[in-house]
Amino acid sequence: MNADAPRGPADLLQNAPGLSVLRLAALLAGPDGRLDDETLDLMYAQVQAGVLAALEPRAVWRELALGLMAPKPSNMLRALCACSALHEILPEVAAVFGVPQIADDPPQVDIGQHLLRVLDLAADTRAPLPVRYAALVMHVGKSDSPTEHLPVHYRHVERGRPRIDAMCDRFGVPDDCRELALLAIAECERVHRVTATRAGPVAAMLERLGAFDRPEPFKQLMTLCACDYGAYRGCRPADYPKAALLRTALLACSGVAIGDDVQDARAAAVAAAFRSERWSESHG
Repeated sequence: MNADAPRGPADLLQNAPGLSVLRLAALLAGPDGRLDDETLDLMYAQVQAGVLAALEPRAVWRELALGLMAPKPSNMLRALCACSALHEILPEVAAVFGVPQIADDPPQVDIGQHLLRVLDLAADTRAPLPVRYAALVMHVGKSDSPTEHLPVHYRHVERGRPRIDAMCDRFGVPDDCRELALLAIAECERVHRVTATRAGPVAAMLERLGAFDRPEPFKQLMTLCACDYGAYRGCRPADYPKAALLRTALLACSGVAIGDDVQDARAAAVAAAFRSERWSESHG
């Protein structure tokens, strides 16, 4: 062993304090990651000393991506939150912790705690980085929703889009991560509400999501929505019914020829697949 090599957290923090706070948090996202009080105190002291202020944002992103792609990303977020680093590097995300969101059972969930569960489920499914990044940032428009409307978040998409763009610009986030995050903030809740009784809107959604010509982002969005669903009590990503419904609709559209009436033809194909009497009656 090299005698000059760092031997532990204290050595890491002394040699490169700013990056090491992030690196230690990222390492905690491993399967055996554990917070100990001494390390946390050292990290907190460094953050209070201002070591994060001098970091180049691209370097910050490398550490964040490392932790997001680890087996337990929530450990990184918890460590960053506990040492006050999360408020320094991701204030938009830190702000959603403690903010309520409507749910079924219980009737409300803490958005921050919910996104931690989504991140770990995404890791369990070995989801790629765009899925995990989108899970991290897709709620940032909800941090300052009017209190009189809580736990509902009206117009959070309009507030969230510029924040996601700003974070992506700040860190130099890859384009595929930005694309999925912006898609998720606009469409995840719509996917959760999709129903087989409305074939026309389902066909339009598939078009809007790029399912016909850009299958990879669509597949990633389905993974994210399934993990978001699975993060609620009593649910599992594998049981997510909306992904199965949209896959059925997409398969039904696969034989539709491109033409002037392609949208109507796709809606008819989806209606047939769903046996949607409501659609048939309103367009008969």
